[in-house]
Amino acid sequence: MKLLFSIIIPVYNRPNEIDELLESLIKQDFFDDFEVLIVEDGSENSSKKIVEKYNNQLNLNYYFKENSGAGASRNFGMQKASGNYFIILDSDVIAPAQYVTEVKKGLESNFTDAFGGPDAAHFSFNGLQKAINYAMTSLLTTGGIRGKKIAVGKFQPRSFNFGLSKKAFEKTQGFSKMKTGEDIDLTFRLWENNFETQLIEKAFVYHKRRSSLKQFFKQTYGFGRVRPILNKKHPKTAKLTYWFPSLFIIGINVSIILAILGYNQILFLYGFYFLLIFLDSLFKNKNLYVAFLSVLTSLTQFLGYGLGFLKSIFIRKK
Repeated sequence: MKLLFSIIIPVYNRPNEIDELLESLIKQDFFDDFEVLIVEDGSENSSKKIVEKYNNQLNLNYYFKENSGAGASRNFGMQKASGNYFIILDSDVIAPAQYVTEVKKGLESNFTDAFGGPDAAHFSFNGLQKAINYAMTSLLTTGGIRGKKIAVGKFQPRSFNFGLSKKAFEKTQGFSKMKTGEDIDLTFRLWENNFETQLIEKAFVYHKRRSSLKQFFKQTYGFGRVRPILNKKHPKTAKLTYWFPSLFIIGINVSIILAILGYNQILFLYGFYFLLIFLDSLFKNKNLYVAFLSVLTSLTQFLGYGLGFLKSIFIRKK
């Protein structure tokens, strides 16, 4: 089967991000044609004028629709697309020049009806963006589940860098109405319909993520809150490891109480763990400031996910 790619990009009030992403797409070293569909999800700050700049440089289609969320916008784009394989990107990513080429290579060597790719921090990103990227991708924090083959079994693609065949889309009807976790939900439904997924490790994108610790906490809180909902919807996918962030945060509180009572051993273990994060980030980013921020973003990630998970468990059982 000849692969005909359609790149689907939902956008909501982020014209500057679309500008950077489209600029990266015109620099692709891919020789075959591909189309790009921008789906404006009811934005007040429209991207239309930005998109028009690239009309003569890309096979580009722009659609404006009422606000219904990213999942529905991706489905809308896939319904309008003319390709037989869809590449879904978030508006806050930048695609390296080899991105589409690596997607094609990965699918030609091992075809699957869905794939995901990793994310990385571009050298131009600020210190907090690099620290957030570290927290979400490091083996020390998430086990590398977002893009390292040595750390994953069956790979769960994420919507910022997600590939889906037309066949799989038609069978599953794409993303659900969930506002958070809709990409994981789609992955589980793909597996239930006997479609395979894979990680294409070289098909990475630069992902800007959130720009403040408050926004990052809100994002990870949403991830934690939706996990018990996914566990209930897909009970066979539930894992004990999903409890780890909550237990981690509970453990910190217990260790502080014990330290006040004169038992410092557990608190020292936490201190050693965060020292490892600092040193690992320093080694990878070569920057003391980013290493320090990586400790804060890692703690924020545990706190957000852990509290969201516990609250969802409590509400669900209430």
